[in-house]
Amino acid sequence: MSYDSSPPYSTYHWDPQWDPQQPEPEPVGPQRSRHAALGQHSDIRHLRTAYRWQRRVATLAALGYFTLFLVLSATAPSLMTGEVTEGLPLGLLLGLLQVPVTCAAIALYEYTARRSVDPIAERLRKQAELDAKRAEGRR
Repeated sequence: MSYDSSPPYSTYHWDPQWDPQQPEPEPVGPQRSRHAALGQHSDIRHLRTAYRWQRRVATLAALGYFTLFLVLSATAPSLMTGEVTEGLPLGLLLGLLQVPVTCAAIALYEYTARRSVDPIAERLRKQAELDAKRAEGRR
């Protein structure tokens, strides 16, 4: 049994056996529509960008505060043990504030989703429905 030859099937689904000498298949029927195909639509890029910014803002809000708390705990213990009021050290107060900061990050995530991500996703969903109806009408 020889292991030198490649298998007769494509090993990876994203890496088809492509032969540059083979011509492109001819389209059957009218393939052009007045609207761009959904996969080539620029709204997908806008959706991806909006979602990326949404994740970054919410993550940096929560993790940034927690990282600041950890850095202050490690580098400025005298500051963290200093009392804000009698019996309440600054470190404990900052630790307790982690819960409201996390809730604020969640609220910020929801707000940015409603404001920027959801409208683009809804527009794409409607466009996909229209494209499906157009394709069904052509059959």
